[in-house]
Amino acid sequence: MCAGTHSIQASFANLRGQLESLMIGQSTTVLSLMVGLLADGHVLLEGAPGLAKTRIARLLAQAMEGDFNRIQFTPDLLPSDLTGSWIYDSGAHKFDFQPGPIFGNFILADEINRAPAKVQSALLEAMEERQVTTGTESLALAPPFFVVATQNPIEHEGTWDLPQAQLDRFLLHVTVDYPDMSAERDILDLVLNEVTHQDDARERAPPISKSVLVQARRDVLDVHLSEPIRNYIVRLISGTRGDPEELDGVGEHLSHPVSPRGSVALGRTAQARAWLMERDHVLPEDVAALAGNVLRHRMGLNYRAQADGVTADEVVARLVEQVSVV
Repeated sequence: MCAGTHSIQASFANLRGQLESLMIGQSTTVLSLMVGLLADGHVLLEGAPGLAKTRIARLLAQAMEGDFNRIQFTPDLLPSDLTGSWIYDSGAHKFDFQPGPIFGNFILADEINRAPAKVQSALLEAMEERQVTTGTESLALAPPFFVVATQNPIEHEGTWDLPQAQLDRFLLHVTVDYPDMSAERDILDLVLNEVTHQDDARERAPPISKSVLVQARRDVLDVHLSEPIRNYIVRLISGTRGDPEELDGVGEHLSHPVSPRGSVALGRTAQARAWLMERDHVLPEDVAALAGNVLRHRMGLNYRAQADGVTADEVVARLVEQVSVV
């Protein structure tokens, strides 16, 4: 790797360390968010209230150059509250478009499953097309455009489950779990220090510029994805379809398997993870480590899975166990 690449990697390594120091016990979540950013995708964070999902998304955005907008999703939100609307200018006798909060570089869609389907669709269309259509005009969203959406578990009242087909728009679906007792004690100290301004002396790295992010994404695409690794990825995805043979504990629990988009997502994210680990090639461990976050929202569980109490994570684990690397 050239000296410029090492310098850029160092910037992201510093950012990762900074985020991990501010998000105690969430190193996996931090890594997943950075993988999503570098792979030019979007990330869905799911977990119970109070697990700092909003905090981590805000901290990442504040560490990057660009406009950050937070949208609180509520049941009465309208699509135009995201995209913007046309306002009549009585002086000029014309309509002017007033852009909504979706016109930013880093978007936090907080509690996305608390808004109805039309609002969810407006956001997901922008994520997929990188543009907003209003009336007869299509307005492009300026790069970078990175969405971090949070949602509470669907068992909580007052939520609308995201449609399975629309979930596929997210590159990664990351579950955020409760911290252990030791980590929670450190979290308490961290928050108390922040409240009493005892952490003002903490050194923060300067924001990473847009040009550096663009170059980092190019470098990620240059990470070598060998033919055996590509074959491994395809075998994993095909394994959800019983191709070439049914895998124990996989196909019988799925209402629908993973599409080829899963193969592309797994390859792109594996490249980003390898780059963050300062490697110029992807290893099988990169693929296996990301399989859960890439695949859990791209497969549908059937009634048998519900009756047997089998989760998507368990299906992915059985898939990875049974598919050989070579």
